[in-house]
Amino acid sequence: MKKSIMILAVVALSFSSCTKNESPAITETASTENLGAGQEAVKDDDSAPDIVKLAVSNPDLSTLVKGVQAAGLATSLSNAGPFTVFAPTNEAFAKLPAGTLEDLLKPENVDKLNDILSHHTYVGVIKTDQLTDGQSLGMVDGTPISIKMVNGKPVVNGTVNIIASVPASNGIVHVVDSVILPN
Repeated sequence: MKKSIMILAVVALSFSSCTKNESPAITETASTENLGAGQEAVKDDDSAPDIVKLAVSNPDLSTLVKGVQAAGLATSLSNAGPFTVFAPTNEAFAKLPAGTLEDLLKPENVDKLNDILSHHTYVGVIKTDQLTDGQSLGMVDGTPISIKMVNGKPVVNGTVNIIASVPASNGIVHVVDSVILPN
């Protein structure tokens, strides 16, 4: 009996090694250029994009992307989350006083930049229809933002308008028209 089972196992192994491999091929996803890079370096054109990939694909958020990279937050915002990110547009960053953005992007100001960007991130997913008048959200930096409803639309801290909301694989991005500065 043991001899029969052994013969069947050898025959099955022989047939399986002779048949065409039907498993999916490994692609450039694991290329050597990505070794040592974080989650944001994973190439995946089939799944919904994460928050960082969404921002990178939108030219109106290129200043935010530079800031996220300079602050070393790309890997964190590419991970599972879930996160709600209030993403200022390039025009929003242009509203800052002259020289502010350039100063924040300097390596010696990474902590200050990290604080400001963390003030735009909430752990959890809050869709626009879940934002209510008087609501307070505790942001990653530990400082809350407040929501006020104006003409049926949520406004952050009384002045920052949400101009678009886009779901991501690891949360949601609310594109906003101003930089939200911590108090």
